[in-house]
Amino acid sequence: MDAIYQFCAMKPDGSVVDFNIYQGKVLLVVNTASACGFTPQYQQLEKLYERYKDRGFEILAFPSNDFGSQERLSGMALQHYCSIEQKLSFSVYDRIKVKGPDAHPLYKFLGDKLLNGRINSKPLWNFHKYLIDREGRVVDYFYSFTQPLSRRLIRKIERFL
Repeated sequence: MDAIYQFCAMKPDGSVVDFNIYQGKVLLVVNTASACGFTPQYQQLEKLYERYKDRGFEILAFPSNDFGSQERLSGMALQHYCSIEQKLSFSVYDRIKVKGPDAHPLYKFLGDKLLNGRINSKPLWNFHKYLIDREGRVVDYFYSFTQPLSRRLIRKIERFL
């Protein structure tokens, strides 16, 4: 299967979300960290989400401590940081591994063309972004330095909306 809908992940409160709920939506999947030089991208991600959420766009954030040990939060502390301190309204999942043999199955799928049928691009740092079309297929990726409100990313999102 080459669609993202086969996966599920845990929210910081311990509830599990089946990705079937995202069928028919355009998704931006991002591995994040709260103590990274790219952390200010959270606010741009929020603006991007506010701009397109009514058109079938969702952002799925996956905090990870894999790069530079820059995400120490998990569980309710992570939820508090994201919802209260950062004021994020898009979906933030609990901390996961995004690289190596212990990577979450979603991230193994996203970064491996043999699994997703389209691209090879494993995260090299925090705030690596994957764009998923309405059929659940990986259609593009953006390195950490690509700002969420960049013209390049916005054009790609609008193309699939």
